[in-house]
Amino acid sequence: MGKVFKALNKVMSDDGQRTAVPAPDHSPPAGIKKLNVAEPEFHANIPAGSSDEPRDTSAWDEKLVAFSDSSSSITESFRHLRTKILHPPSGRPLRKVLITSAIPGEGKSLICANLGISVAQGLEQHALLVDCDLRRSSLARLFAVHEQQGLVNYLLDGVDLGTLINKTGLRKLSLIPSGPKPVNPAELLDSQKVSRMFEELSSRYDDRFIFIDTPPLQAASETLVLAKQVDGIILVVRWGSSGRDQVRQMVDNLDRDKIIGVVFNGFESNVLSTKLSGYESYGHYGAGY
Repeated sequence: MGKVFKALNKVMSDDGQRTAVPAPDHSPPAGIKKLNVAEPEFHANIPAGSSDEPRDTSAWDEKLVAFSDSSSSITESFRHLRTKILHPPSGRPLRKVLITSAIPGEGKSLICANLGISVAQGLEQHALLVDCDLRRSSLARLFAVHEQQGLVNYLLDGVDLGTLINKTGLRKLSLIPSGPKPVNPAELLDSQKVSRMFEELSSRYDDRFIFIDTPPLQAASETLVLAKQVDGIILVVRWGSSGRDQVRQMVDNLDRDKIIGVVFNGFESNVLSTKLSGYESYGHYGAGY
């Protein structure tokens, strides 16, 4: 389903650190479906009682390039991924999409955040980000959203979901942060409340797409549980990080039919590869290819 992404010329990782590029022996194994990845606003359908702060996008993390640099090749890559979700071969849009990786530090949270921005910039869709990485949450920090309360409060205390949906500053993009760190994240995310939550979030608005940031698959058991609740799965593989065997094991543990594709993150191109790719003729749009 497309090609593996080698377009993300800016190294993006969960901790925001750059890494050196090693020998290219980390491409996804044969047999995995691949895809290329990685605009007008509209008032979001946010329930009454939702947090109104912050609304200022100037506090967003600079690595949210889908918003800050609309003409970059990276942003165009996210638009390609958005198309795969809105217009899959089945003809039915993938309303609930899980983003994960094999190990920490591969950039899954940034991919999730930028993808949500890209969908929210479309003419007809709203996007909701749900931070289900209860062990090492990142989304609230990226959007400068306070997370005194979040998903954990719903799962533990039954706090109304509507009060946990935060506006981000982009009118069609909202966020449910993870909330306070629990002592039992695996048990919380394996409860019936999670199924009811996704059902409620999906049914409340028929133009909403839900993007779920989860822990790395090899670091937490709850990701496999969450994978059963979604329509599609995106795997993030960082250049020089996960090896072929780790990627293969990740695919084997998931439902292959749900895998939309693999985002190959952190690949650094050079002038020669840009010329060979043919993107040079697209000017600044092709600068990162």
